[in-house]
Amino acid sequence: MSTSIYENQHMRPIVREVLATLTSLPQVRNALNFLKEDHENSIAQQLELVVIPAPTFHEEKRAVYMTEQMKALGLPDVHIDDVGNAIGIRKGTGNGPTIVIDGHMDTVYPMETPLVPRRDDQFIYCPGITDNTRACAAMLTMIRALNEANIQTEGDLVFLASVQEEGMGGFGGMKHFIAEQPQVGACICMDGYGIGGIVYQATGFKTIEVTFHGIGGHAYGAFGEIANPLHAAARAVAKIADLPVPSDPRTTYCVSNFHAGNDAAVHAIVPEATIKINYRSNDQQLLDALDREIHCCLEEACQEETARWNADTITFTTKILCDVPAGSLDPHHPLVEITWLATEYLGQKPRLLQGGPTNASIPIGKSIPAVCIRDSWTDAFCHNAAMERFPVDDTWEMPQLALLLALASAGVTHKTKSILKEA
Repeated sequence: MSTSIYENQHMRPIVREVLATLTSLPQVRNALNFLKEDHENSIAQQLELVVIPAPTFHEEKRAVYMTEQMKALGLPDVHIDDVGNAIGIRKGTGNGPTIVIDGHMDTVYPMETPLVPRRDDQFIYCPGITDNTRACAAMLTMIRALNEANIQTEGDLVFLASVQEEGMGGFGGMKHFIAEQPQVGACICMDGYGIGGIVYQATGFKTIEVTFHGIGGHAYGAFGEIANPLHAAARAVAKIADLPVPSDPRTTYCVSNFHAGNDAAVHAIVPEATIKINYRSNDQQLLDALDREIHCCLEEACQEETARWNADTITFTTKILCDVPAGSLDPHHPLVEITWLATEYLGQKPRLLQGGPTNASIPIGKSIPAVCIRDSWTDAFCHNAAMERFPVDDTWEMPQLALLLALASAGVTHKTKSILKEA
């Protein structure tokens, strides 16, 4: 999206006023300074966290670490919920909305991945050091800053170290939390390490598993007598690969898995073949249309493979693995505007990112205001065990930004009211 609507200064005056008031308060300035001074301590916790393996669905040990740290920081309500989210609540006065500060605990790396951090003058290298170990450590330094500055908020601040964000998790931790806590006023998600990128849209996506079914038989003896489910799957993949999709709104697809047969039966026509497909769009109508086109490809592939041999019928079944609807905040929602202005206040150039599958997608889909703050450069180094790295300098800015957004959204007692009332 063009940033001209922001460059032309067409923003709500109240949002500017709230940020100006917040950043003039001595206790808020103290908290921001504390976050900078506490940076090495925060990195030390990041290094403790990163060596705790936490692939999706196996975040238990990190959840224990996070709850232990939250309790040590004096949060009165700390617990692990039914799906494994680690939650700590810093109580407000009850006169403002509940604000969630989120960072997911899971990483994309298998349990056996070596986790040996290495540090030089610029970076710390380790699988998971950025995505999303940094956000978990950032939440803890935020709590320390709030305590150190003795800041009282109107609304409760809920620190959510969530599970199941990556891959097959499908934002499961956030889904569960929002379903259980519908009174949430807004969510501020941290992903990666930096600031500048503002995700205010929910990229919709589906991941489906498709299994092609046939009879199966000997590769030589049954040849020409039966159709081949693996060939049908290959036909389907080729058809899907040729589907045209728009670049704006950004729409994508990927056949990411293909499984059939085994070495013991290398001379067999398989009875089944399975593929997995992930497809996404920032527009729900486009996502629905792509879903229909993909299913047409599957139907045509089965029909063509059946007609090729005219001996038996290839069929397919589908299983939905993930389904997240597309959605968006208005780019001039107060939460988006305060994120833009606070990013500028911290000396960075903000940019509205076009979509993005993040934990913010779930509250946005439920009409709950949410943003994800990140540096759009991060993805070049994440999800790659050999390359993932965390830049040490200036990376206290993410918790600083999250702090300002939380205070602006929750309200500071006797000082500011929530900007969410302006939505």
